[in-house]
Amino acid sequence: MIKDPPVLRIRRRFTRPPAGVLEAFAGAQTGHVVDAMGGKGALPARIKPLLDADRRSGVAVTSHSRPGDNLGLFASLDVVRPGDVLVAASDGFVETAITGDLLVGMAKNLGAVGLVTDGAVRDTAGILSTRLPVYCAGVTPNSPSRNGPGEVGRPIVIGSVAVRSGDIVVADADGVVIVPQDEAEAVIEALQAVRQAESALEAKVRSGLGVPDFLQAVLNSPKTVEE
Repeated sequence: MIKDPPVLRIRRRFTRPPAGVLEAFAGAQTGHVVDAMGGKGALPARIKPLLDADRRSGVAVTSHSRPGDNLGLFASLDVVRPGDVLVAASDGFVETAITGDLLVGMAKNLGAVGLVTDGAVRDTAGILSTRLPVYCAGVTPNSPSRNGPGEVGRPIVIGSVAVRSGDIVVADADGVVIVPQDEAEAVIEALQAVRQAESALEAKVRSGLGVPDFLQAVLNSPKTVEE
């Protein structure tokens, strides 16, 4: 006989990255971070900001709510700290909203710097008035239940990307990238090289570059056949 599951599972204790590591991602461009991670880490393209958002980074606090419910996300309010980003999985369900403006306002009051979900949201005008960046997969007026079961602080998966509480969230107008905490130092090092390369190419474009060197090399090589 299967027992009824707990209404909530909450993991409050998880390792947070040192302040210096988090600061290294401040103002980072999501595309640069993806490049620094070898082309991985981005959440599905359907997850976009409600409104063009400034570049933000923070510490992930994960939750999972079953489709049509938001008890897990609500419970994460009891775990969030200033500088955190609520990352709420709902199995990609968008027929009801996982949050509206009131929960978002509570998160803002507690010091959260963003909310990310693979679900939908509602009360768009109210959410925007909180000025807390929200990234979601859609908008609907339909409201959820709060019956559970739900989880907080445990590993989740959004799309094909695993997210753990304590990971680093980087977001901007292009989308959201997750940097696993145990890879952060290596990503920071690679990010410096990516930024330098991008900056050098941007300078050439501003100076009038039309055909980049790498393309010219391919055009001049035996790999290109003229017809």
